[in-house]
Amino acid sequence: MNVLEVKQRMITDDTAVNLSDVFKALGDPTRIKIIYALLQSELCVHDITLVLEMGQSAVSHQLRYLRNLRIVKRRKVGKTVFYSLDDSHIEQIFSQTLQHIKHT
Repeated sequence: MNVLEVKQRMITDDTAVNLSDVFKALGDPTRIKIIYALLQSELCVHDITLVLEMGQSAVSHQLRYLRNLRIVKRRKVGKTVFYSLDDSHIEQIFSQTLQHIKHT
């Protein structure tokens, strides 16, 4: 494949920015722990605070960040909000990356 073909297949600037935003989200240890916990099970905010031993405000802030990037989604039951991973793509990205770092 020559340079011209590579250039024609290049991703757009918007796509590059969106991809970068997802990797930034995955670049924070707290958000990584939240995603890992949600890989195990759908959890409410209170449960996530217990798992991470963090305050509700800090957890809610990180969940909002992840939700804005469509990494997690929420489901409301009465007054309780449950969080889960948005789709299987996130699970695949996370699992593949985890396998990569364990493969040494």
